[in-house]
Amino acid sequence: MAIFEGIEKIKYEGPGSKNPLSFKYYDADRVILGKKMSEHLPFAMAWWHNLCAEGTDMFGRGVANKSFGKEYGTMEHAKAKVDAGFEFMEKLGIKYFCFHDVDIVPEAEDIKETNRRLDEITDYILEKMKGTDIKCLWGTANMFSNPRFCNGAGSSNSAEVFAFACAQVKKALELTVKLGGRGYVFWGGREGYETLLNTDMKLEQENIARLMKMAVNYGRKIGFTGDFYIEPKPKEPMKHQYDFDAATAIGFLKAHGLDKDFKMNIEANHATLAGHTFEHDLRVSAINGMLGSIDANQGDYLLGWDTDEFPFDVYTATMCMLEVLNAGGLTGGFNFDAKNRRPSYTYEDMFEGFILGMDTFALGLIKASELIEDGRLEEFKKKRYESYFNTELGNKIMSGATLEEIASYAENKGKAELPGSGKQEHLEAIINQVLFR
Repeated sequence: MAIFEGIEKIKYEGPGSKNPLSFKYYDADRVILGKKMSEHLPFAMAWWHNLCAEGTDMFGRGVANKSFGKEYGTMEHAKAKVDAGFEFMEKLGIKYFCFHDVDIVPEAEDIKETNRRLDEITDYILEKMKGTDIKCLWGTANMFSNPRFCNGAGSSNSAEVFAFACAQVKKALELTVKLGGRGYVFWGGREGYETLLNTDMKLEQENIARLMKMAVNYGRKIGFTGDFYIEPKPKEPMKHQYDFDAATAIGFLKAHGLDKDFKMNIEANHATLAGHTFEHDLRVSAINGMLGSIDANQGDYLLGWDTDEFPFDVYTATMCMLEVLNAGGLTGGFNFDAKNRRPSYTYEDMFEGFILGMDTFALGLIKASELIEDGRLEEFKKKRYESYFNTELGNKIMSGATLEEIASYAENKGKAELPGSGKQEHLEAIINQVLFR
């Protein structure tokens, strides 16, 4: 029996359609730059927001009913969420899902019982996967909700809590392999500090690295061949989190010899909370060869916390897709770590949120491909740096000349010329021209 009765499979109807339950821009089979749109945009459903989040906030109880006809906190409810999730993904044409361990089952007091429940529910998920083309994009362990993680998991001051973190990561890795996941994510939800007065930062960061090395070794041992990911976030819930942004996380990985196994899972809202643009953290990841996956959402620039809104900003989506296309695509996918606003609490709202997000990134893909084909942005960028490649001085710099050799050029010339206009306004006008033509 259908859970989402009255909602049919969502179809592409084009930009002129006024049917809210249709795609306006996401046309899965449309070929762009030699690949189908669905290949450029491997979308995933976040189990936690879509099937669990009820619109609860610090000032009010939930308003959305996510019981799916079963009693909360039971394995029957856990299975109902599986049924709902697969019906939802099939109706939207979404091919992937992402999960935390405690999203998919109610957590028990004893971790052994939680693990038994996880085995039961993943058996059920595997059965649901049969006969579909739906796959697991990545899994992870929730090491921030349970009270034992109030001081972090890998960064905890307690060796016992660290051990429980290891146990959760071990099981979550096993589940990810069982479900055929392409990646495994570390989101350092509480891996940070509130005050330096009680914090041994060096020990905490070294212990996080120890946990990650243990995870890599165990994952490879049990046949996990995918990428491990760090998902940077600057704050919330901790005042300062160690994986502040892409550059910080990459520096941490390289310092601890983890960069061969890890890539970045970049979330738009986290990048802006760190004071960057979304495309900035994507570029930093890409130039370091560590752009892996994306959590697709957006924040509210007037609010200082992680609002996880469904993306509707086409400018940002276009800049994102420009980075992704120029990087050659993702090893992961686009996970909608996004939730409906609290007053949007119906089943129909759930579908409309995903339609909005999928259409936004589809339009971003279309416009990014047009910018690439237009060529003016890349042409200008190459010309801007041509002195490093088309002059005798530039060739000396690029070939490893000494400081004295290059300094002598400046001393002989006496006065430097201005470096040439950056033409920012001109380039921004090109963006507008392509977006709205």
